[in-house]
Amino acid sequence: MDVEVRWMAFPLHPETPEHGRSLEELFAERHLEIPAMLAHLRQTAAKLDLPFGDRPMTYNSRRAQELGKWAESENLGEEFHRAVFHAYFAEGLNIAEISVLEALAESVGLSGDRAGRVLTGGTFTSAVDADWHRSRTLKITAVPTFIHGSNRLVGAQPYERIRALVSGRTPGNP
Repeated sequence: MDVEVRWMAFPLHPETPEHGRSLEELFAERHLEIPAMLAHLRQTAAKLDLPFGDRPMTYNSRRAQELGKWAESENLGEEFHRAVFHAYFAEGLNIAEISVLEALAESVGLSGDRAGRVLTGGTFTSAVDADWHRSRTLKITAVPTFIHGSNRLVGAQPYERIRALVSGRTPGNP
């Protein structure tokens, strides 16, 4: 099956400050058991052979999204997104920090100096703004959201459900 994946930036907790927020603070109103939630996520990630470490913090992803747009324009988008995923979920790095993003850019073959200039110059700010606007227009409220035609799947999904969506065999979910 030949499928093109297009990353779309999404404003997940855009109010998160650059220095981050603890998961306890982020989910305080939802009364979640953070250690149990993280244990479940680690177990699920292990089954899927995905990296997932102990991360007590969440960080603002806006800058990573902007740099991701630049990496895509340099044909290294997938590599950059994977590097950010690993840095954030496995290493617990603050992906709002320019120095972290410069290092991630270098790790996939991009110029760290140029990455810093892209961020400080706001080169891809409007591209991320457009994605955020589109996500609101499409009423996307969670990540990941998989869209194919007029159908969608929301949240982490087994491969077979995604395959069925792409091949037109499922109406998805609202």
